[in-house]
Amino acid sequence: MILKKICMLGPTSVGKTSLVARFVQSMFADKYLTTVGVKIDKKVMTVGTDQITLMLWDLAGDDDFQKLEMSYLRGAAGYLLVADGTRAPSVDRALEIQGRVQNVLGDVPFIFALNKADLIEQWAVPDHRITDWTNDGWLVRKTSAKTGAGVEACFQELAEKMLKP
Repeated sequence: MILKKICMLGPTSVGKTSLVARFVQSMFADKYLTTVGVKIDKKVMTVGTDQITLMLWDLAGDDDFQKLEMSYLRGAAGYLLVADGTRAPSVDRALEIQGRVQNVLGDVPFIFALNKADLIEQWAVPDHRITDWTNDGWLVRKTSAKTGAGVEACFQELAEKMLKP
């Protein structure tokens, strides 16, 4: 059995906890609960012929009142950088977080998840920004914790990237 730690990173209220709940328990709750510190879940999945246990560290959101606790990143094999696609400031904040995290973790695999894709009429991220990030080598995926769109595939793709030599 292979064990990998994934950190859920991003600003406050972008859907990190909801993405984990959708992935681990196949559920979504409209009620917003702020994560304090860290909440850890796990899920066993198959990647190719390998069984992998993902330890999902859902870290409290980074905002003006609370900064990301960098010690929580220790041992992470990858991370999901999450932003709310309907709130441009959350994207900018996620980019700031990514720079700080890369300084700590180096070049570990990550996926930039633009969450709340079910609210496409309120979408605030222009396609050219997604193209720019992709051209920089980032994997950018649109997800919806509410509908489940793209969630399983996002975690699957990250797990596959973490297992590549």
